[in-house]
Amino acid sequence: MKKTVLAFSRITPQVVERLQQHFEVIVPNPANGDINAQFNEALPHAHGLIGVGRKLGREQLQGAANLQVVSSISVGYDNYDLAYFNERGIMLTNTPDVLTESTADLAFALLMSSARRVAELDAWTKAGQWQATVGPQLFGSDVHGKTLGIVGMGNIGAAIARRARLGFNMPILYSGNSRKTELENQLGAQFRELDQLLAEADFVCLVVPLSEKTRHLIGQRELALMKPSAILINISRGPVVDEPALIEALQNNRIRGAGLDVYEKEPLAESPLFQLKNAVTLPHIGSATHETRTAMADLAVDNLRSALLGERPQNLVNPQVWK
Repeated sequence: MKKTVLAFSRITPQVVERLQQHFEVIVPNPANGDINAQFNEALPHAHGLIGVGRKLGREQLQGAANLQVVSSISVGYDNYDLAYFNERGIMLTNTPDVLTESTADLAFALLMSSARRVAELDAWTKAGQWQATVGPQLFGSDVHGKTLGIVGMGNIGAAIARRARLGFNMPILYSGNSRKTELENQLGAQFRELDQLLAEADFVCLVVPLSEKTRHLIGQRELALMKPSAILINISRGPVVDEPALIEALQNNRIRGAGLDVYEKEPLAESPLFQLKNAVTLPHIGSATHETRTAMADLAVDNLRSALLGERPQNLVNPQVWK
């Protein structure tokens, strides 16, 4: 008898087709009523879950008696109660690496847009304000040659560093849990403690995972260390930044600007950030390209298939549960 896979977010017909080669597949459909009710009804039958964006832990999975694996179509896994998964022996898999370059592209797009006031001046132009040559009040900041500080030099951080150093001749500073000797040799990157990095960098890019250690890593004290001309870029997780403190810093021009793809609450329908000309706000689209999302979904299917067919998944977050 085939095992059952339950989707906990939207998945494409192509993903469904791949899964159906090996498993019974249940995909809740809004046309059939409440999505959550359909999910909860199917949960006791599920051996595997696949999707992204739903919090899953003790409360949500108590009825999942047959559950063996959760395959997340994401790199981050802060939505999942890993301690509970380990307690139950449930495997958790994710999709690292395939989104590295696309997310680095997005980080640099935010950096460029914030520095050159692209979103602000696009709105200004479309509003019919361009009546004469722009003056200094609308000037932006150069990017080339400026110092980029990267907080969290993993694969994405390294991809951002390569773009900055090789494409824009930017000196690279970084902070993190370990030294990256190869990047220091290749790019001339220099290690700094966080406080020193914040004080020196013209652009500060956050690329750390969310944990208790990194929650509100950047708050009022840290923002005060930054140059008044500096710009903060956050593509990591919203709670890495104390959002009210950032809003206050932007409102009072304590830093030049911010480029944000993530927020403490998502989706974000209303926020003081939306009223600030010096904040570029995007709806968490770091990996949102056709090519990358397809690659992530394919990898999630591979992870799920391996787990349910008795093979060790390629991207197992909690290897201690592997028998």
